[in-house]
Amino acid sequence: MPDTPLWTADEIARAVGGRVEGGDFTAAGLTYNSREIAPGDLFLALKGARDGHEFAASAFAAGAVGALVERPVDGGPFVVAPDVLKGLEALGQAARDRSPATKRGAVTGSVGKTSVTQAIRAGLELAGTSHGSIKSYNNHIGVPLTLARMPRGTDRAVFEIGMNAPGEIAPLSGMVRPHAACVTTVGPVHIEAFSDGEAGVAREKASIFEGLAEGGVAVLNADVAQADIVEAVARRHAGQVWRFGTGEGCEARLIDFTPDAEGATARARLHGETLDYRLAQSGAHWGLNSLCVLLMLEALDVSRELALKALADFRPLAGRGETKVVRTTEGAFTLIDESYNANPLSMTAGFRSLGARTPGAGGRRVVVLSDMLELGDLARDLHEGLAGPIVAADIALVHTAGPEMKRLHDALPAARRGLWRETAAELAAEAAVLAGPGDIVMVKGSNGSKAALVAKALAGLDTAPLDPTDPAPSSSGPPRGTR
Repeated sequence: MPDTPLWTADEIARAVGGRVEGGDFTAAGLTYNSREIAPGDLFLALKGARDGHEFAASAFAAGAVGALVERPVDGGPFVVAPDVLKGLEALGQAARDRSPATKRGAVTGSVGKTSVTQAIRAGLELAGTSHGSIKSYNNHIGVPLTLARMPRGTDRAVFEIGMNAPGEIAPLSGMVRPHAACVTTVGPVHIEAFSDGEAGVAREKASIFEGLAEGGVAVLNADVAQADIVEAVARRHAGQVWRFGTGEGCEARLIDFTPDAEGATARARLHGETLDYRLAQSGAHWGLNSLCVLLMLEALDVSRELALKALADFRPLAGRGETKVVRTTEGAFTLIDESYNANPLSMTAGFRSLGARTPGAGGRRVVVLSDMLELGDLARDLHEGLAGPIVAADIALVHTAGPEMKRLHDALPAARRGLWRETAAELAAEAAVLAGPGDIVMVKGSNGSKAALVAKALAGLDTAPLDPTDPAPSSSGPPRGTR
């Protein structure tokens, strides 16, 4: 356990308005999942599908030093509070307030918020002691949990903020009180929750600026159709508004983005200065993403040199563009795993990126797609509408899974139709026929429609020894890691 604990029992009790029972303790971490307990953790007995109090004993057995509860539990000392979730929120705010010198950033957007958050964090790590969201901890539990885990004296931190329904982002931003906040993009994601469609989504995303600390910087995508809505909210709450995009007048303007086997080269104008830089990412959407990252890091007092180094080294996250050369007895193909999530914006961006890549000898551009979820009444049109971008990207073959993707299957030209199956699991069982030598294969779909099953099955075909006479497709580059 570190010399300075993350929390003492008395600090927890004061923050949550509770009392310590069963003895004193100091906590090095905290979690609500009893299966993730590390020795020294505080266990949070949250109520969800199951009551967390039922798992307190197993948490103590796994090494928890204390628990935050609403009623007494067996197995170790605890702090009793009126409400565990509100107690977690109070801990988060106390962690924020005890480190007033910490520069905090916040990220939201319909697409790309996790990858952008992690790229920003990569820059923060180079600049000093840092902290940030893990995985996609971006909701009413994940945001205060990430705040409450922030060590004392952290130099800089970044928080991902998401939503499933109207009214969720502003309160979470208010907890973080960021010095800089950004909206990566706006699109038809969770659109079924908004009666006015993308305009409602734009207002909800823009509400991240309501939580800005005094004089804070708002960073926004000027290329999206709803940019005026987002900018209007930003100007009401921010000390400065910085825009990124491809148009004149943007504080960060993308001039050129050229993908290659190792990533991409970008050229931009940043506050009027021309900048050429490298990216480890080859997806076309990383042109604008990189500008968002550069502006956020500048607003959080990270030097340009360190920001560019972070972008040059930042690799695709698992399920978000991670690339692998799969070698089989018949030959090699390149797998691009985009299976973590999907919506119309990210689908189109993925097709465009795939279209910029060159297959190996005799190979094709292939996509394997599962349903996009939470699109409401627009689901049919948005799935059918993917046919146009697929043809424009010269994607030769499209395998699909799910009832919504059946609409795309039927809308495609016959020559581009691959297999359609009711579920991703059924399609994964036929992985061996989905790709051939020289192909570049992108797998993409909403997390709930299980596209990851297909990506895993395709990666699992890699059973053949390396054959130097059978090279991978020329545009694939080396297998990419994650960070």
